Amino acid sequence: MKTVILGLGNPILTDDAVGIKIAQKLKGGNPKLEVIETSEAGIALLDLITGYDKLIIIDSIKNEQGKPGELYKLGLEDLKPAKDFSSSHGIGIATAFELGKGLGYKMPKFVSIYAVGIKDNTTFSEKCTKEVEQRIPSIVKQIMRKEKL
Repeated sequence: MKTVILGLGNPILTDDAVGIKIAQKLKGGNPKLEVIETSEAGIALLDLITGYDKLIIIDSIKNEQGKPGELYKLGLEDLKPAKDFSSSHGIGIATAFELGKGLGYKMPKFVSIYAVGIKDNTTFSEKCTKEVEQRIPSIVKQIMRKEKL
């Protein structure tokens, strides 16, 4: 099964980089893994994910009820595709995925989405906050175990 790990985020906005940092650690633990790190979003992701059987997305999430460093596992079914493209931020991954399928792209059959709760995604820094940074090794192990990497 051809698998790609997609680490999403902005490497200079504190905790927003956590998806990229986790993807790097996964690659460091198994150099045979195919890992893509990107700040892209929405429709731009189609070029990165087509042709794979399995897609593992790792990104950050700001959740008022959650704790920084908490890991959430989602599926595409948990994200609702937009019915129109009126957002000024482009389109989300669920909408991009539906669009890709509609256009006949070979989209991954299996999709896992891991969202890591964050504290700060507005401060310019290449380092995550202490709360998030401390959880990265544990999150890497959890993803490796759940995905059998």
